[in-house]
Amino acid sequence: MKRLLTIIFVLASILTNAQGFIKKSMFSKKPIINLENFDKQKLHFGFYLGLNSYDFKIDKKYDAQDIIVESQTGFNIGLVANLRLTDHFDLRFEPGLQYGQRNLQFPNIADPIDAKREVKSTYLHFPLLLKFSSKRTGNIKPYLIGGVSTDLNLSSNASSPDDNSANVFRMLKNTNNYELGVGIDIYFEYFKFSPSIRGVFGINNELIPDKDPNSPWTGNMTNLQTRGIFLNFAFH
Repeated sequence: MKRLLTIIFVLASILTNAQGFIKKSMFSKKPIINLENFDKQKLHFGFYLGLNSYDFKIDKKYDAQDIIVESQTGFNIGLVANLRLTDHFDLRFEPGLQYGQRNLQFPNIADPIDAKREVKSTYLHFPLLLKFSSKRTGNIKPYLIGGVSTDLNLSSNASSPDDNSANVFRMLKNTNNYELGVGIDIYFEYFKFSPSIRGVFGINNELIPDKDPNSPWTGNMTNLQTRGIFLNFAFH
């Protein structure tokens, strides 16, 4: 709850400070156009900071309330390389580092230690994205973005000989995803600020089952895929 309130406070502060600027940029009769030729560059770079909330999509052999996923708030940091294709389309490469955590609760297990698995993930994230931008209005330009990505999970435990019987939850190290999102470019005097929200959807099964086929942790799982929401703030 504290993390959620922190996110809401940060967003409210940003929106409050930007409200006057956006109103002047969009609705004044003669707005001051900042960085008028910025998007005409064939190639430009930037960086982003952000927050994430990872989840799991779990398919089961039989329907039962034996697994509960609890999402935690993590953080993102990375670089942006933007290649201009046309006035409305850009190709983006946004390599980054994502840290997140998901807690798995197993209510049918009596022991409180065995009933919980903290799945901490540190991803090297490599997305290739296509950005479609609307026509710029003053210093504002909304956009849609989507594409594919691949992740290298540095905390997967994929090579560990232990499994959940030794308190080790294992996942595949390499995963693939598709991504969809929306954002807005806001042009200031010296830089472009681009807040965006994006959904990330895992494609392949990331589960490494326990050695025991009747394991109380993975015995009922047939498929485990990452789901996530990214809230990024990019500076160009």
